[in-house]
Amino acid sequence: MKLKDIQDIFVKEGINEDPRGLDIVEADLLKRKEEYDALSFKKKESYDIESLSNPYYDSRIIYGDPDIHVKIILVGIDIETQELLLAKSLMDSGIKIDLVIAHHPEGYACSTFHSVMNMQIDILNNQGVPINITEKIVSERIREVQKNIFSKNNERIYDATKLLKIPFMTAHSVADNHVASFLEKNITELKPVYLKEIVELLNRYSEYQHAITIGQAPFILCGNDFSRCGKVFVDMTGGTEGPLESFGKLAAAGVGTIVGMHLSSKAVKEAEKYHLNVILAGHISSDNLGLNLLFDKLENKAGKLEFIECSGFRRFRR
Repeated sequence: MKLKDIQDIFVKEGINEDPRGLDIVEADLLKRKEEYDALSFKKKESYDIESLSNPYYDSRIIYGDPDIHVKIILVGIDIETQELLLAKSLMDSGIKIDLVIAHHPEGYACSTFHSVMNMQIDILNNQGVPINITEKIVSERIREVQKNIFSKNNERIYDATKLLKIPFMTAHSVADNHVASFLEKNITELKPVYLKEIVELLNRYSEYQHAITIGQAPFILCGNDFSRCGKVFVDMTGGTEGPLESFGKLAAAGVGTIVGMHLSSKAVKEAEKYHLNVILAGHISSDNLGLNLLFDKLENKAGKLEFIECSGFRRFRR
């Protein structure tokens, strides 16, 4: 399969699993098209054309000919220069690698990554938080993240892939959408009463079973085994951790339990303040689950591919 076809599949399947719903995704893309059409010719020259069809700024080809054929892929949760040098070393030793995929965004995908957080406006609204509130609190958080990204040297990985001539792409929100929808569907079907039932469900999946073996099992952060769940919010996509103000708004909207990948110490205090239960499924294990669900769909269309595991990625097929 060609690299550009892989990218197209990732975007299509990311949209299919987007927690906002297809109507909102299409409206977002239409809004971008209208903004682009209104620009002067000069400004259009520097516009990110891909964003007109790809709603996920953090998931894209960073370097490489879109027409190359791909069969063997090295995949890592985090890919930096050392992993690219590892790939080059493997290639020099005779191991063929057609493409490197990182989960976490790098290069241009990192520079524009904060824009993906706009997803959180509609995700929080779907949980019952009024849209006028979600727009304001998420916008403030986006500005905070944007300032942090602005100080980073985001071209390091692009330069390394270019110098080493290794095709490279990122698959962040397109994978995170999958883990969010997968867990939400299965938790909804389970209809758990107690938190321990959700943890037991997570532990059925290969990614979390592997996490147990390396000391990173899912666990209850706020609450206990027999704390009652109430309404469960699976918070697994939308770029990065949302605004602190969201916890109080979610509690007011009737959410009783949050199932997430990770949570900062400040966010934990906010969750406790509003008596929210919190289950941490695990960061890298949840990233793995999202990637594996995405890769299963890729292989359904491309046939079996060879995956070389590195940087915390483990391939589990379903």
